[in-house]
Amino acid sequence: MSLYVIDDHPLMREAMVMLLRRLRAGAEVIEVSHLGQLAAAIRGHGEPELICLDLKLPDTLGVSGVKEVRNRYPHTPLAVISSDSAAKSEDACIEAGADVYIEKSAGASEITAALRTLLTTDSETDAEESNGVETKLSKRQKQLILMLDQGLGNRDIAEKLGISEHTVKVHLWRLFKRLGVNSRTQTLHYARVNGLLIH
Repeated sequence: MSLYVIDDHPLMREAMVMLLRRLRAGAEVIEVSHLGQLAAAIRGHGEPELICLDLKLPDTLGVSGVKEVRNRYPHTPLAVISSDSAAKSEDACIEAGADVYIEKSAGASEITAALRTLLTTDSETDAEESNGVETKLSKRQKQLILMLDQGLGNRDIAEKLGISEHTVKVHLWRLFKRLGVNSRTQTLHYARVNGLLIH
């Protein structure tokens, strides 16, 4: 398994490679400058464990790159790293299939935290082993469900947990994936039906 960085700006590409190598010592990190080179890179270096995609590439338009990567690699964590503000492009990217949207202006620690959460496997986050619905969730995921039930937004959750909003979004993505849902509303419905919100 390899980590892929797709960005046409050499300096940004190098910075992302450094961050990923710090996150995953010994991991193979592959640099690609155009989306069109990704398929050949994957044939040469193996299936992607994570794809970091620049939103604006010479061979993409709008969110076309996000859609293309998601269609080709539906189960691979996909982080969009962009110079656009989140207010401008995040919703469109998430709707197109990105798992997290990270502004290039975010600090290295914030970017690293978001990527670390994407790279963490379910077995690494769960200390508990059981057949029960409740115990297949990590403590952090149970916390998130309770906070969603309180109507808290991402910023409020971030403040309460002492983490960045980016990391909250990635935790929510992992929670949705774990429960097989697509939204906060579906998460709360699932939680109620399965007795996760008994007060």
